Amino acid sequence: MTHNREEVKKIREFIEKRDIAMLCTMENDEVRSRPMSTTDIDDQGNIWFFTNEFSDKVEELQSNPKVCLAYSKPQNNTYVSINGTASLVTDRKKMEEYYSPVTKAFFKDGLDDPKIALLKIEPYYAEYWDSNSSRMISFIKILAAVSGKEYKGEGRHGELEL
Repeated sequence: MTHNREEVKKIREFIEKRDIAMLCTMENDEVRSRPMSTTDIDDQGNIWFFTNEFSDKVEELQSNPKVCLAYSKPQNNTYVSINGTASLVTDRKKMEEYYSPVTKAFFKDGLDDPKIALLKIEPYYAEYWDSNSSRMISFIKILAAVSGKEYKGEGRHGELEL
């Protein structure tokens, strides 16, 4: 599926400086989360990760390919949550396209590692919160909430149907 360029651009803006995502999968009726280092976001809006083809997460995805990716940058009060469908990609050419020396830290034999694979997440919905205000504004918001009042200051929240 190809997404609107503006949607892809907005998602890329939120993710670019937030390399680590919490990848949430389902195991039976339990949510499982683990940190993943984002490899790339392609022009179609797909999000890519290198992974171990024989890991628990891949096994969980075979039962239920729906995932949630959560990115955050608390120091800037920015957060994004992305729902998508995951698939395993073992195509050598695709792995060569995304391979970097950082990948070798996780796969000692690099592209020759028998466990290496790519995880492709095709997003279909994203929600973001961007309150790039100072910590003092955040403190004022918390103080207002505790006192039963609402602070109507800076910040953005939005949803993207992908």
